[in-house]
Amino acid sequence: MLDSPPQPQLPANSDTHDAIVAATRHWLVRAVIGLNLCPFAKGVHVKDQIRYVVSDARDVEAMLAALETELRTLVEADAERIDTTLLIFPHAFADFLEFNDALFFADRLLEQMRLTGELQIASFHPQYRFAGSQPEDIENYTNRAPYPILHLLRESSVERATQAFPDAAEIFERNQETLRRLGHKGWRHWMQEQAQDDAPGRT
Repeated sequence: MLDSPPQPQLPANSDTHDAIVAATRHWLVRAVIGLNLCPFAKGVHVKDQIRYVVSDARDVEAMLAALETELRTLVEADAERIDTTLLIFPHAFADFLEFNDALFFADRLLEQMRLTGELQIASFHPQYRFAGSQPEDIENYTNRAPYPILHLLRESSVERATQAFPDAAEIFERNQETLRRLGHKGWRHWMQEQAQDDAPGRT
């Protein structure tokens, strides 16, 4: 039975933060952009409008504190400078079901902050599993990242991107077909190759 690759072994030194961001950026460039899993991602990456934040949170309470800070930061920031944020949790939520349960509180916080309709939260996880799927199903890899991640997006940007890509509703099905063609062996080989554009992003 195949499952997702183990999380990267991170160095226990001052470079850990940089290593986490580098691994996340590699996944973004190689998988999300390289396989065109999200046709909206390349523009904000090229324009250096993605903010990468590594959280030391180890439980839901600390996760929500970090999330609140980043939601405020994003909503107050100039969209031309920071369009979207990847909030990374390398020390928490190793279990996907625990992470999935925590998303309820993340969405509730968004509502409590009265930011529903202005911002939205997407999620990625090393063991991501769609409802009704098996852990080894290759289709799950469309949402598998090196670490648990909350992706904070501006509703206005999502709307503009959707208008630019009228077939946006078909992206999910297309992504799953892409992963089925690639297969587990193809995925591992693809991700092991060096991305050509791991350009620095905002942290």
